[in-house]
Amino acid sequence: MGEFDAIIIGAGHNSLACASHLQKRGWSTAIYERNERPGGAVKTLELTQPGFHHDFGAMNLSLFAGSAFHKKYVNELKSAGLEFVPASMCFASVFPDGRWLGVGTDLQATTERIAAFSSRDAERWTALVSAFPQELEAIGGILGSPMSARSVAGNAWKIWRRKGTIGTLELARLLASSPRAWLNANFESEHVKATLAAWGMHLDFAPDIAGGAVFPYLESMANQSFGMVIGRGGARTMISALAGFYEKAGGTLVTDAEVREIITENGTAVGVRLADGSEHRARKAVIANVAPGALVGSLLPGGTGNRSFDSQAGDFTHAPGTMMIHLALDSLPDWAAGEALQTFAYIHLAPSLEIMARTYGQALAGILPDTPVIVVGQPTVLDPTRAPEGKHVLWVQVRVLPANVTGDAGGEIEPADWDALKDRYADRVLDIIERYAPGLGKKILGKAVFSPIDLQREDPNLVGGDQICGSHHLSQNFFFRPVPGYARWNTPVGCLHLVGAATWPGAGVGAASGFMLAQQLAGG
Repeated sequence: MGEFDAIIIGAGHNSLACASHLQKRGWSTAIYERNERPGGAVKTLELTQPGFHHDFGAMNLSLFAGSAFHKKYVNELKSAGLEFVPASMCFASVFPDGRWLGVGTDLQATTERIAAFSSRDAERWTALVSAFPQELEAIGGILGSPMSARSVAGNAWKIWRRKGTIGTLELARLLASSPRAWLNANFESEHVKATLAAWGMHLDFAPDIAGGAVFPYLESMANQSFGMVIGRGGARTMISALAGFYEKAGGTLVTDAEVREIITENGTAVGVRLADGSEHRARKAVIANVAPGALVGSLLPGGTGNRSFDSQAGDFTHAPGTMMIHLALDSLPDWAAGEALQTFAYIHLAPSLEIMARTYGQALAGILPDTPVIVVGQPTVLDPTRAPEGKHVLWVQVRVLPANVTGDAGGEIEPADWDALKDRYADRVLDIIERYAPGLGKKILGKAVFSPIDLQREDPNLVGGDQICGSHHLSQNFFFRPVPGYARWNTPVGCLHLVGAATWPGAGVGAASGFMLAQQLAGG
């Protein structure tokens, strides 16, 4: 039996960041991970053919590069092998009419592309970019702080001092607006609106969902202002560096070690029991990086003892599912809209706000969308080490999909479980990409398809293929994430904490929940 100050369940990046900081503050910690490798959905594998390295889940590491944790420990992480590759050509959208629009760090080039659709929109874009540093300071202060009354009041005071009453109310309206409302207020071109709205679909925000405007705003402005980064050799560089840093700091990382139960005594978490029957004690904290439903559904067989918390954790709302398609290619896609598209990290196939809204509604109804939102990542444009010389990998993310299929909007696929229909649906996705990049099928050297249920099998936190571990709608965000009254990573069980994407501040690879909890527990 081992005994530590803190035991962490699951070795996702939030766990590794949390445990690393605790170690640096003098705590003894152990992480127990059910899989053979740390990282959760952040991993890089040879999924198609030898020599082709695919990011299983996250590809964009910009949030981690800009995180408070990375800023504090940049030297240690670099010494542990962390390497980023910058992208100046960040994202683009292609449209059925043969046109395209892309955003990169060259403001003049981006503005000229926008002006081809609307000179008014180009002027508005320039104004938004100019104001972004001040807006980022305000929004970043909110997203980078604990969700406590004191913290929120402090941030509100700072924002009011800087922006005044009108400016503060304008920021509040941005945080509450739907993507469509914000886009309609700022732009006139439907192409420009669709290009930006596609980012909302990454975080469960269809065009008309309140609270979703801030994500397209932040992504578009940040990519314009700072660019994007991916990991050299794959996103695994982030996980391997975190794990190396953690172990060098004296932490204990145990893989192939599934935690079956959290041990409690007198209403306090005191340790864990593994699948092999062994028990390990925690003197100060047990920290679970799990979906809320897993906490009350299995790790705590009798629940927390708080009926309200248990009920709401069990009913935690997950976002629609995602399909991942990984391709090994003989060469890059030949985008019909223009050769310049081969230089972008991401290409969105999300033709209009109307189609995005319809697709979202179809998925919520259990229906396979006829026109899913497709995100095509081209990482080897930036990092050729991920494939043999002259070859490429394609990272294809399909949003949004039902976990349980009851029908098909295309009228072609009979309802069945995902194991039976995933290849047919993947063919639909590839056929859509082929319309924009003719000849893609002939370039494919290898293919790996992961349905929403496959994603959950790989990482139980991806419930129903929900890659963000929980909807970010206003009713389940800020003070309400994951459960009202428990937004500070606490639970009704003493010394038991939750971290990860299901907790504040939500999804992404920014390590924010893990780092902020560690600071809350140990200072620093």
